[in-house]
Amino acid sequence: MAASSGAADGAATDGTATAPEERLPDIEAVELTPAGDGTFDVSVTVSSPYDTPEQYADGWRVLAPDGTVLGEHQLLHDHASEQPFTRAQSGVAIPADIDEVTVEGRDLVNGYGGGTVTVPVPR
Repeated sequence: MAASSGAADGAATDGTATAPEERLPDIEAVELTPAGDGTFDVSVTVSSPYDTPEQYADGWRVLAPDGTVLGEHQLLHDHASEQPFTRAQSGVAIPADIDEVTVEGRDLVNGYGGGTVTVPVPR
């Protein structure tokens, strides 16, 4: 079994378990597809360590290397019966001078965090 790290998987960096309410969704995969005029379609696979109507992965954001938010996507309901799940967002504008982006998940209760994925921008 592969070792894991970080609170996003339910283990703090000191090896102790964290409470589920402190856990955050992880981004597992990201695919960028050029859509023309400097915009991209973004396909994101999210895994949430919990998913109930009271607490769930409620979105993600696309970040430039300097932390600038290039796009945000909101999810309106839980995906308890569908883990991990993939959703897409169209029309994310990525400036020509940006070579890679990072996608970060958001939790309804705790906000942004968890495992991220950084991908090159296809040109």
